[in-house]
Amino acid sequence: MITLGIEGTAHTLGVGIVDSEKKVLSNVLDMYKPPEGGLHPREAANHHADVVADIITRSCNEAGVSLHEVDLISFSMGPGLGPCLRVAATAARSLSCRLDVPILGVNHCIAHIEIGNATTGCHDPCLLYASGGNTQIIAYSDKRYRIFGETQDVGIGNMLDKLGRDLGLGFYAGPVFEKLAKEGDKLLELPYSVKGMDISFSGIMTAALALKKRGCSLEDIAFSIQETAFGMLAEVTERAMAHVGKDEVLLGGGVAQNMRLKEMIKVMAEERGAKMFCPDRRFCMDNGAMIAWLGNIMYNSGVRMDIEDTLIRQRFRTDDVEVTWRD
Repeated sequence: MITLGIEGTAHTLGVGIVDSEKKVLSNVLDMYKPPEGGLHPREAANHHADVVADIITRSCNEAGVSLHEVDLISFSMGPGLGPCLRVAATAARSLSCRLDVPILGVNHCIAHIEIGNATTGCHDPCLLYASGGNTQIIAYSDKRYRIFGETQDVGIGNMLDKLGRDLGLGFYAGPVFEKLAKEGDKLLELPYSVKGMDISFSGIMTAALALKKRGCSLEDIAFSIQETAFGMLAEVTERAMAHVGKDEVLLGGGVAQNMRLKEMIKVMAEERGAKMFCPDRRFCMDNGAMIAWLGNIMYNSGVRMDIEDTLIRQRFRTDDVEVTWRD
């Protein structure tokens, strides 16, 4: 079965095509980059509407399949930004009706889990999901992907981006912080906000701006932000692994591309006799292939939707989904 997936939760419009043998036939995306300031949902949605037809065509060409060979359309139903989600949903409904093939709306967070499972060889991991809008520690239990810890304010990616704008580093600041941190060597005091299984990042932003006003270097600030924030993530991830008895940890989301985060999680896992897995960077960032793959396994497990079932869900919780495709 060939599935075409459309991702459109935030800044990225992606289209991927997969088959039932876990083979990614294509994975094409176009990321919206605001000319200044941060991400505005309506402007990002306008970008998605402008490029979606071309990205679908390019994805089909890369896969070497025609639209009429597609057996299933899946799309990111949520969570995400409403205007962006509606573009992906509208495109998916149009294709489903035009091609007369089934349609499934899928959960974006679970898509990160399943593409990781499919491409890394892990079997039953705790997922550290670290992205712009989301930061969660997730594991499977009793027919659900349960959230065992999460941010109480902003996602770690959004924290880095907002702080980057305030520090004059531009938007999509995560890679900039990673580069600067390699030149820093002084660990500055920042709030370490772990509250049971949950975490908070807003205090780090306030404290980091105060450090800049005191004359601390951007390199040391970036170094300290990474060491503090990633240390928090490693702590709650390890606690979740111990709680649910998992010996695998999977990284997912755009921030999972950060080499220092991967290093810290790998050390944590090895010290407790566990293994760390991380997908290729193409599947860490938001992408259509992960949406296609989740749609594929959901459909093969018996999940079906009518068009009227495909309304977007901006606050679509990971644990809202009954997992029908696992034992």
